[in-house]
Amino acid sequence: MFKDDPILAKIHSPNDLSRLDYAELTRLAGEIREEIVSTVSRNGGHLSSNLGVVELTIALHRVFQSPKDSIVWDVGHQCYAHKLLTGRSGQFSTLRKSGGLSGFPKRDESPHDAFNTGHASTSISAALGLLAAERLKGGDGKAIAVIGDGALTGGMAFEALSHAGQSDLPLIIILNDNNMSIGPNVGGLSKYLSRISMKSRYQQIRRWIDHCVKRIPFFGDDLFDTMMRMKRAVKAIFYMDNFFVDLGFEYVGPIEGHQISRLEEVLQDVRGLGKPVVVHVITRKGKGYEAAEHDPSTFHGVSSFSAIDGLLEKNVSSGFTEAFSKSIMRAAAKDKRIIAITAAMEKGTGLSAFKAAFPERFFDVGIAEEHAVTFAAGLAAKGMRPVVSIYSTFLQRAVDQIIHDTALQNLPVLFALDRAGLVPDDGETHQGIFDIALFRSIPRMNILAPAGKSEMELMLHWMLNQSGPSVIRYPKAACPADDPAFSVPLERGRGVFVSKSNAPLCIAFSGSLYQEVIDARNILRESDISADLYNLRFIKPIDERYLTGVMNQYDYFIVVEEGIAQGGIGEYIISLGNKTQSPAQIIHMGIPDEIVPLGTRAELLRQFKLDGAGIAEQIMGISEIVTCSRFQKMAAL
Repeated sequence: MFKDDPILAKIHSPNDLSRLDYAELTRLAGEIREEIVSTVSRNGGHLSSNLGVVELTIALHRVFQSPKDSIVWDVGHQCYAHKLLTGRSGQFSTLRKSGGLSGFPKRDESPHDAFNTGHASTSISAALGLLAAERLKGGDGKAIAVIGDGALTGGMAFEALSHAGQSDLPLIIILNDNNMSIGPNVGGLSKYLSRISMKSRYQQIRRWIDHCVKRIPFFGDDLFDTMMRMKRAVKAIFYMDNFFVDLGFEYVGPIEGHQISRLEEVLQDVRGLGKPVVVHVITRKGKGYEAAEHDPSTFHGVSSFSAIDGLLEKNVSSGFTEAFSKSIMRAAAKDKRIIAITAAMEKGTGLSAFKAAFPERFFDVGIAEEHAVTFAAGLAAKGMRPVVSIYSTFLQRAVDQIIHDTALQNLPVLFALDRAGLVPDDGETHQGIFDIALFRSIPRMNILAPAGKSEMELMLHWMLNQSGPSVIRYPKAACPADDPAFSVPLERGRGVFVSKSNAPLCIAFSGSLYQEVIDARNILRESDISADLYNLRFIKPIDERYLTGVMNQYDYFIVVEEGIAQGGIGEYIISLGNKTQSPAQIIHMGIPDEIVPLGTRAELLRQFKLDGAGIAEQIMGISEIVTCSRFQKMAAL
């Protein structure tokens, strides 16, 4: 559209925006949207949220001086325009690719990324901390937190609002309202009162009056308190929603979020205010791309799609999420006690069908994982069977609630951990690799990992009939075709052999790595190394006597898991082997003690040698295995 004289190519830093007039800025906004749509259509990513904040991002960088002024993007899934305006347009084609730009702010990627984000509701706390440090160091830089209305459902945001409103620090909060207003717009008078209260002259007069009133002998303090109460009462008449004012903020808005000149005007006034302020901005998710405007939820986070007509590429593989969805639907049809709960992830967790079929038994609590867990515990205490379906990386935010409100009372809450293990494309903030280490230490907790559809069904049924809490973890990956072993009935704490012979080596695995260990076994066969395969099924509890008996059959017992090695199931099995003096040499393969970078799941499995080739390579790298007489005898046969 703007091929003749593109403006975006001339923007190398936010400073370059100052020379553009508003007509050019409007053109620039169009070019940014074109670039975002084009790149996300190829690479996947967050589309609707990014298209909605283009003008807001331009205005922020026109008014504030990044990186001296810190801009913190809540969640960070709306930072694409920010990246394009801060010297990264030449790298933008690498977005969400291994070795390329992250889909979220990264401090080590650019000085303009003030704080790393990836989870919701953190921006206000982080920005307030940045601002407090700036003042303690004697600086005058500003701090701006850009938070969406959805992220305000998180309790952490309210904790930060309570602190910030009483801090006397000039924190600027941009409330990006792209779904629903906090309160109705009462017209021109509301806008006028909001606007005039930001004027520096008004603030000077107000401070002078406050100072004079307080100095009146005997009655000054009481009169000042009375004036403040009257002021709040007057504001309450004109503002049907004065929540922010009551917390100690000045409030501006609602402001049209797609008019750069209007946004600049307000932000310029706010910049010099000198006290905490909330600027309420109304934006439209998916702005400028018809398919995303029409269906912003579907285009929130997408894989590759056709930029021309908005048609999404369909994943022909049946994934673990779909298997979970079908299994819980079948269970709920038989048991009216089953309740489904999620935290703003209805589609991502596969619960849309459940919502449609059992609307009275479905609850989306918003981005509030802690509340979701304790809410579920309350349901369980009254005899219901709640299933809390949340991504692994997000459920770690509610560890205290899982311990305090669920496990200590031994309540039958089932936690379905989608995206457990290595997660593609979103980088370190979304990796689901810590849940085993976090939850294995909790007494009374059951943790299971299905390897296929039949096991998903068996495990959900088993857990829904337990008297205490349970976790089922599964990856964002294709669900393998059923192996006969997957249909073997569950026995508490025991796994099942996928293949069994007289091999001197056994590979034990947690469910998500089934296909990888199959591949490893086939590669090992080419080198005359036979391996049995043992599906652990249970990560907790473990029938120790049974597992010891399994281990004692082998010279080498290899434990492979898709989780952080420290605190994982492998460490536990090594400890068990030492305790029982098992003759088997136990070898553990997991994710090392490091931050997992951006990449596809296949790339990350390969990087950590947890793919078939990597597992086989590690096994063949053990010299004792290569020279083992039992292998040589088997090869001769």
